[in-house]
Amino acid sequence: MKYGGPDGELAASLRYLNQRYTMPNNKTKALLTDIGTEELAHMEMVAAMVYQLIKDATPQQIKDAGMDTYYVDRGKDLFYVDANGNPWTAAYIAAKGDPIANLTENMDAEQKARATYNHLLDFSDDPGATDTLRYLREREVVHFQRFGEALTEIQDSFFSRKVFYKD
Repeated sequence: MKYGGPDGELAASLRYLNQRYTMPNNKTKALLTDIGTEELAHMEMVAAMVYQLIKDATPQQIKDAGMDTYYVDRGKDLFYVDANGNPWTAAYIAAKGDPIANLTENMDAEQKARATYNHLLDFSDDPGATDTLRYLREREVVHFQRFGEALTEIQDSFFSRKVFYKD
């Protein structure tokens, strides 16, 4: 799920906001700050959407939707879980301490997020939810592009040196 799963908005926001500290230039630090902050906003959008979809559901409707065990533990409160109900874990945050590895991982994460939004769209029959999911999917594409540009810039900087060292 996009709220608390490994490809969710919480993991993405924390990943980017933590990775920014070890980026080699201010431009890439700013990019990670901006995208990490935007991912927090996406998390709020997903939370609001999920709550709006379940707030008026009866216990029977919740059971019919396969959310009965979730409901027993949490009622209608939102909780950071994946689509299988597994709780969120910090293990979802990839950070290697290497800007090239981190940016490559971030590009991969954005593609997984895009794919997850595609899968969610397959199940959406609510026009408002569908519009929101499409918007969020498109933002994942933009993030992928921005991370790719940053990766190219960092690689060009690193590989143009005659001696390799960490700044």
